Amino acid sequence: MPTSVPRGAPFLLLPPLLMLSAVLAVPVDRAAPPQEDSQATETPDTGLYYHRYLQEVINVLETDGHFREKLQAANAEDIKSGKLSQELDFVSHNVRTKLDELKRQEVSRLRMLLKAKMDAKQEPNLQVDHMNLLKQFEHLDPQNQHTFEARDLELLIQTATRDLAQYDAAHHEEFKRYEMLKEHERRRYLESLGEEQRKEAERKLQEQQRRHREHPKVNVPGSQAQLKEVWEELDGLDPNRFNPKTFFILHDINSDGVLDEQELEALFTKELEKVYDPKNEEDDMREMEEERLRMREHVMKNVDTNQDRLVTLEEFLASTQRKEFGDTGEGWKTVEMSPAYTEEELKRFEEELAAREAELNARAQRLSQETEALGRSQDRLEAQKRELQQMEQRKQQLQEQSAPPSKPDGQLQFRADTDDAPVPAPAGDQKDVPASEKKVPEQPPELPQLDSQHL
Repeated sequence: MPTSVPRGAPFLLLPPLLMLSAVLAVPVDRAAPPQEDSQATETPDTGLYYHRYLQEVINVLETDGHFREKLQAANAEDIKSGKLSQELDFVSHNVRTKLDELKRQEVSRLRMLLKAKMDAKQEPNLQVDHMNLLKQFEHLDPQNQHTFEARDLELLIQTATRDLAQYDAAHHEEFKRYEMLKEHERRRYLESLGEEQRKEAERKLQEQQRRHREHPKVNVPGSQAQLKEVWEELDGLDPNRFNPKTFFILHDINSDGVLDEQELEALFTKELEKVYDPKNEEDDMREMEEERLRMREHVMKNVDTNQDRLVTLEEFLASTQRKEFGDTGEGWKTVEMSPAYTEEELKRFEEELAAREAELNARAQRLSQETEALGRSQDRLEAQKRELQQMEQRKQQLQEQSAPPSKPDGQLQFRADTDDAPVPAPAGDQKDVPASEKKVPEQPPELPQLDSQHL
C-alpha cells in the first residue's frame, strides 16, 4: 500500500529505550509513567495510512506497567527484531482487551476501504475475498482478525519502521518529477513564442539564475564553520568560545539526550536563508525544502554512526574530532549546482506525459460522445413525453364532447329524441295537476258484435 509521508515526518525521535514510542514520536515523561485514564498525546501525522491505529496501540501499551518496564530496558535491536513483542503475553487483561478491540476496528476500517475501492471500479456484485485482500496490508496479521497478538505488534513496528525509512527516497523522487515538469513547461512555453520573444525570455531566465547564484557562501552542514555561525548569530555567543557539548545541550530542545531530525533541520535555517527568501517570488520554496532534506541527510550520514536516525551526544562529539569537521573547502553545493535529473530522464518523463495526455484526450472524447448520445436520448424521451401528453389531451376532449350536459345541481340532463315533442309527465305525477287540466285517456273503439249467424 503506498504511503505519502510529509516533510519532516518524525521517526525514532526518542532514545533507544523509548524507541517503540519513538516510531510515532510519542513524547513520554520518563519521570512519571502515564496513567491509564490520562488523555493520550496527539503526535504529528506520519502520513501512514495506518497512523491512527499505530498511535492508539502505542497509547494503550504505555498504560501497562510491565510492558513499559521492559520497553525501558530494551535496546533498538530488540524492538526492531520483534523480541520485545513477546512481552505482549504478559500485559494485563484490560490492556489486551483494548488491543483486541483496536485490531477489530482496524480490520473493519480496511474492509470498508476495500469495499469503497471495489465500488469505485463499478463492481458492486463482485464477490470479495477479504482474507486474500487483507494480505496487502502488512501492518497486521490478516490470519487472525479478532485478537491482537505478539505477531501483530511485530508487524506493526517493522512496517512502520520500513515505511518511514523510505520517506527520503520518496521525497527525492517527487522533487525530481517536480523539477522535470517545470523544465517541460518552460520549454513548451519557449516553443510557443516567436524568435525575438524567445530570445528575450531566455535572457530574463539567465538573469534570474545569475541573481540566484549571487549569495554568500553556504557552509557545509555539520561543519565547524556552520555550527559556529549558529552559535554566534542565533545563540548570541562568542565564536571564539565555541563548545560542542554546550552547543548540543542548547539545541536539544526537548532535553531527551539526542538530536532528532527536526532539531537538526532547525540548525540549517541560517544557511538556507542565504539562498532562499520566502518573500522573493523568484525563489522556489520547494527547492528550499529539498535543500533542507539534503543537508539533514548529509549530517546523518556522517554523524549518525548506528543509523538509528538520532544523533547522541557521543556521536556528535566524535564528529567534531574528525578532519572533515574543520575542512570547509568550497562550501556546500546547492540544488542548482546538482541537477536532480538527466536529459534521458527528462525525455522519458515527457514521453510519459504525452502518453498520459493522449489517454486523457481519448477519455475526454469518449465522454463527449457519451454525453451527446445521452443528449439525443433525452431529446427522444422529451418528444415521446410531449406526444403522450397531446394524446391524453385529445382523449380528454373527446370524452367531454360525448358526455351529456349536467344540471346546475350536478345531475345529468338527458336530451329528448325530438326537439318539439313534449316529454309527458309520469302517471304518478298527475295528482298535482288541476282536475280541469287532467287528460282523460282515450278508450279504444268497441269492436262490432258478431252473432252466430255471421259465423
